[in-house]
Amino acid sequence: MSARRANSFGVHAATYAEHRPDYPAAAIRWSLAPLGEGAHRVLDLAAGTGKLTGGLVAEGHHVTAVEPDEAMLSELVRHHGGVRALPGTAERIPVPDATMDAVVVGQAFHWFNATKALPEIARVLRPGGILAGLWNSDDYSVPWVEEFHRAAGDDRPPKMDGTVDNMPPHPLFRDPETREFPHHQRRTAESLVATIGTYSYTLVMPRAEREKLLDDLLQFLRTHPETTGEFDVPMVTYAKRTTRV
Repeated sequence: MSARRANSFGVHAATYAEHRPDYPAAAIRWSLAPLGEGAHRVLDLAAGTGKLTGGLVAEGHHVTAVEPDEAMLSELVRHHGGVRALPGTAERIPVPDATMDAVVVGQAFHWFNATKALPEIARVLRPGGILAGLWNSDDYSVPWVEEFHRAAGDDRPPKMDGTVDNMPPHPLFRDPETREFPHHQRRTAESLVATIGTYSYTLVMPRAEREKLLDDLLQFLRTHPETTGEFDVPMVTYAKRTTRV
């Protein structure tokens, strides 16, 4: 099931690009802060359609994007044509040794085989380079958000520990630091439901079950005063960074 979910995004690449949230600039800056000021060579690994790529480019960095899914990579190039974009995986990264100042991973580390990926990430990083993971989550401390996700069958908020995020300790990396950043996404009832429709667990549902779930969620949003018209979905961005020894 895990492989099926990991491979479920490509045919929905355009929808993913339209509805998934970006990442706050503050989280990107904190993740790369140990490198100091200026532009750096940054690898966006498992870059998807470029949600994190765009933020890195906006900060002035020299970005290489690596993504295994052809449709997702094509969507990234469509939005960020000036970025070097390469097919590849976390376990086999198509760049030379020690050529990157940082490797960043948005919303994807849990798909990696960490045993193979961490040494490969260390290979492409220069000594003192940064590995950073970022995860967007809706803010479950807000009552309507928690209720909405409970209705969606997802009532467990994310945890920032290495076991859940599959970014475990490794002798090639120093002890990680973590930080949380406030974030939000402007949505309507329809576009928020469309966002839920890009999650892997909904993409692999039988069609009738998926349509019923999304319709139920739409009705939920339409009956709550906090989610009428356009509204901000309160979010938290979790960031974890570590340094290559």
